[in-house]
Amino acid sequence: MNVTFDNVRVERDRRLVLDVPSLHLSGGRTTAILGPNGSGKTTLLRAIAGLERPASGHISIGGARVASPPHVAVVFQEQVFLRRSVRENLSLGLRLRHVDEDEARMRVEEAAGLLGVPHLLDRRADRLSGGEGRRVSLARALCLRAPLVLMDEPLEGLDEHTYSRLLDELPQLLAAFNATTLLVTHNRHEALRLADDLVVLVDGKVHAAGSTRQVALHPGTSRVADVLGYAVLVAGGRRVAVPPHALRLGPGSALEFSMVVRDVVDLIESHEIVGEIGDVRVRVPFESSQSRPVLGQCVIVHAERWSELSDGVQAH
Repeated sequence: MNVTFDNVRVERDRRLVLDVPSLHLSGGRTTAILGPNGSGKTTLLRAIAGLERPASGHISIGGARVASPPHVAVVFQEQVFLRRSVRENLSLGLRLRHVDEDEARMRVEEAAGLLGVPHLLDRRADRLSGGEGRRVSLARALCLRAPLVLMDEPLEGLDEHTYSRLLDELPQLLAAFNATTLLVTHNRHEALRLADDLVVLVDGKVHAAGSTRQVALHPGTSRVADVLGYAVLVAGGRRVAVPPHALRLGPGSALEFSMVVRDVVDLIESHEIVGEIGDVRVRVPFESSQSRPVLGQCVIVHAERWSELSDGVQAH
């Protein structure tokens, strides 16, 4: 189910919070809406869900302009449950959509099984742990089998173990329900791990949109590179974006930089140097077999991968 924005502007308290002249989100794929806090990501999701009315323009879902989408499942950032069992919370949306009782029972059990929470079905939903609640929220949305699933920071606030498991499992879960999924996140790693397509949103405006691979390999501007967590550096009169973990200690055949060492960190399984290239702070791994640099020392590092940017070489 395709989603298309046409001259959409959303205002709040007479302030423009979302300005999207044109955007097309392809059906049958997972698209991540990536941006810093306050960039308008949740507003964009709410506008698609019909919970936020644009001041101008329109949004089309499946080719039709709708004020309220006919069949959308939403996973909110806040976990909201009735003070009833998990089973009743999962069933509520199905009852409201007049799904047959046997079909509803089958869907609830299937979604609970896929999310690993069948043992929670008879527990009070408002007494779940954070990780359990996230899984139940996902199950509640997915058992609706909506053609469009909207997810607002679905992995936020989880402990590391639960986060890692859900990050690994979520792509297969979404594929199992064959839906178009829009995922809001401020986490670059989540976006690259989960999404087929990527939209970078900054200050309410789309700064990049395309396949995740295309945007990640060619961010185009320093604003997009910043959101992706890249180091924006100047080399040979060019501004370049260097991905995280692409800098290496010592000279190389590619781009080289002079870095001032500010700290050397022992991470037990590895070591890294924290330093500055110009006014940009970077982290560079180094092998235990290499000479340990001294604080304040100026060392040479090189980039194994980089992308040239189009917005000049002025100080950023």
